[in-house]
Amino acid sequence: MEEHNIETLYDLSELFKVFGDTTRIRILTALRGGPLCVYHLAERLEMGQSAISHQLRLLRNAGLVRAKRSGKTVSYTLDDAHVAQIIDMGLAHVLHGKGAHGHDE
Repeated sequence: MEEHNIETLYDLSELFKVFGDTTRIRILTALRGGPLCVYHLAERLEMGQSAISHQLRLLRNAGLVRAKRSGKTVSYTLDDAHVAQIIDMGLAHVLHGKGAHGHDE
């Protein structure tokens, strides 16, 4: 495996920090089904719109979601297929770990 410079590894570390919050993971998972506005995200996650907006700002800054305005409504989507792949790989790892170790505990 190739070595990467410290700046690249720092950026990777910052990206993984964004994934370190359950609310942000819930938002990303909800957006896998297609575009949603803050109102619908808040309704689906049973949270306040201001809390959702705050998390969306962090996700946008990390390049994980993008916004599209249509009139007064702003819809959010996953930025690209890589985001869904990261979630899928993380879930596969977690579920594999539960399957492999769940019976021993």
